[in-house]
Amino acid sequence: MLTPNIFKEADLDVLHGLIRSHPLGTWITSKDDVLDVNHIPFVLDTAEGEYGVLRGHVNKANPVWKLLPTAKESIVAFQGAQSYISPSWYPSKQEHGKAVPTWNYIVLHAHGSPHALSDRDWLYDHLNSLTTQLESDHEEPWKVSDAPSDFTERMLKGIVGIEIPISNIQGMWKSSQNKQKKDKEGVISGLGTDEMASYVSRHTA
Repeated sequence: MLTPNIFKEADLDVLHGLIRSHPLGTWITSKDDVLDVNHIPFVLDTAEGEYGVLRGHVNKANPVWKLLPTAKESIVAFQGAQSYISPSWYPSKQEHGKAVPTWNYIVLHAHGSPHALSDRDWLYDHLNSLTTQLESDHEEPWKVSDAPSDFTERMLKGIVGIEIPISNIQGMWKSSQNKQKKDKEGVISGLGTDEMASYVSRHTA
């Protein structure tokens, strides 16, 4: 991913924060020059490795897990806020007209070599971690133990765990850092309550 320095985000805490707040990853694997893309939620464990470990699961009917022993390094992309930016929001456009549309976005790519796991206890612990994370803001959080145990055991037999130790991580926080202050303010006004406005405002002091 081409990442100009002005847009590069290298703070690991910030990068990890995006994964936790937007856990649905676009997971890209390849085998024999054929790409396979899956969209699954991941749990991030920062206690292991330099950059952390991603853990997820797929349906056993999904053939991707069978390819992992011979698959090359994969990439998981996580995307946060994103928005079209109109040049009409720039005051400078009224002055000289030298402005074009663009797109602001928050995204990171996590690289790593994946492997599959079918251990029942690993899967159970993973599902507990995933649901705890995703149910944390619910008034009455659902727990794996809420389901009948025999039902849960059947469900566990139908999935395969995916673990990806992160070997490299790249962040692209494109939020109008390359614009002059008045144009950033114009973007914030144009975006209104859009989430991207808060990112642009961080660079407007």
